[in-house]
Amino acid sequence: MLARKTSKNQLTLPKEIVGNFPNIDLFDAIVEDNRIVLTPVKVMPLNPSMEGIREKIRMLGIDENDVTEAVKWART
Repeated sequence: MLARKTSKNQLTLPKEIVGNFPNIDLFDAIVEDNRIVLTPVKVMPLNPSMEGIREKIRMLGIDENDVTEAVKWART
């Protein structure tokens, strides 16, 4: 299938491809081996509460040792 590049350097993706990604509006785009690779991205709503931050830390698998090492790295 072909994707067309517009005069504004935007790509138009075929329905057959986009249909495989319902509810996805954003794609991360990188160049890899002279190819454009699109990866679907689902944005999570920002939760600025402390519990939201703690949940994000748990989800990422960050522990106290990771924070200590990051601080040491940042200070060097």
